[in-house]
Amino acid sequence: RAPEGEEEEEAEVGWQEKLFSQFEVDLYLNESACQTPLDRQYHEEIRKLEKAGGRKNHRIFTYTDHDRFTNLEELCQKVTDSDHEVPSYLAERMANVRRRRQDRRPVEASSLKSKIITWEPSEEFIKNNHVINTPVQTMYIMGDLGPYGKLGHREYEHVLCTIKVDGNGVITVKPDFTGTKGPYRIELDGEKREVWEYTIENASAQVQPEEEEREQRVFRDLYSRHRDYLNGLVGSEFEMPLPGTLRLFVNGEIVSAQGYEYDNLYVHFFLELPNQWSSPPFQQLSGVTQTCATKTVGWDKVAHFCYPFTLEMFYTQEDEDSLPEWPVLYFEVLSLDFWQRYRVEGYGSVVLPTSPGVHVLTIPTWRPVELGTVAEMRRFFIGGSPELEDLTYVRIPSTFKGKRLSRFGFRTETTGSVTFRLYCLQQSKAFLESSALRQRMQSVLDRLGGFSQQSSVYNVLEAFQRARRRMQEARESLPQDLISPSATSM
Repeated sequence: RAPEGEEEEEAEVGWQEKLFSQFEVDLYLNESACQTPLDRQYHEEIRKLEKAGGRKNHRIFTYTDHDRFTNLEELCQKVTDSDHEVPSYLAERMANVRRRRQDRRPVEASSLKSKIITWEPSEEFIKNNHVINTPVQTMYIMGDLGPYGKLGHREYEHVLCTIKVDGNGVITVKPDFTGTKGPYRIELDGEKREVWEYTIENASAQVQPEEEEREQRVFRDLYSRHRDYLNGLVGSEFEMPLPGTLRLFVNGEIVSAQGYEYDNLYVHFFLELPNQWSSPPFQQLSGVTQTCATKTVGWDKVAHFCYPFTLEMFYTQEDEDSLPEWPVLYFEVLSLDFWQRYRVEGYGSVVLPTSPGVHVLTIPTWRPVELGTVAEMRRFFIGGSPELEDLTYVRIPSTFKGKRLSRFGFRTETTGSVTFRLYCLQQSKAFLESSALRQRMQSVLDRLGGFSQQSSVYNVLEAFQRARRRMQEARESLPQDLISPSATSM
């Protein structure tokens, strides 16, 4: 919408449709100024327009994908909205990468199915794949907002709308279609401070139902082919455990250790398998993290390990009446200083979760201490401290065969804590059975909640007691003739 005293202008623009501005008309009419084939093509088109009576548009014009303006606009785009922005080295290098006219494809793309990972990439491969390589076509709808009667000055040209279409068919319109919102405004800095308003509407013809249905069929066919391609990469043959056997996968991570006295911490851990549990021969059931310096977070000194480990084990059901014991992960936290003095910072253990899914566990630790100042001075000056000969003493030692375990006189001190993130997966043939058949078979899945089964029994008993009390209260509130022996015999 023009200021007062000027007429409004409306133009319907198609994709990559060229509408010349007054500046381009004045420029390309002069044949000596045309240097490229595109310039000479524009010269012929403008001559035909002049013979037909001139151009229909005045203030609204376009720059297509092949115009020089599109190249310069992409080169001069800013990363931030600061007026004093200094482009970085990466921004300058990326500005020279034209994403819109890369018709050739890398040679390595043809061998995607057979070679997913390129272990030794060539220089040409790196050059073609270090940036996003999606071809993009761009078009700008412009407005000449110069004073009335003085059109054709480049300083008055403003971008009204930018339209981009990438190789995947995604159309980007910026700013968006006006719709129910008010018109967009452009304020010009000048003596009169003119305000221009414009709207953008989608004038495309609505798709016919037959074409829409055909397009949906094409999409479904494409998705099904892609699904078959992924299935071909992954395969459908998965090794299943034997009946009555549970396979347990744990993808774990030692996230952090916090709250310890000394710096430069590392964690040593191992997994203990109870009876009826086994692991593959290649499986490592122990490990040690890297030595990690701590960082002050709040009041604690935190060592961020982010140390991943993988555990795989099998549970074989032998006795149907016994409840399974779950594997236990034992660990100890140690510190190592500049003089290669190591100190035990804490012991702890964690029972692997009995339910599949993601579990984040923070386990507190403790360490044994001796009475008196000599032990603490030895720990401070020369390192070393009382240690456990058997790490399973944190819980019930694996070598203990008695009925009672006494820790009387064993002195400890609370230290920091270690955070684990465990991703647990369970696999069993019993998952394929129906629920009724699974209950009848009394398979291993009925014992997956081994440690919580006793609590569930108590919950059932409490519910039974509550139901019995409610029945007694209801019985006391009934009239006596309804619960007489005669009524009962009837």
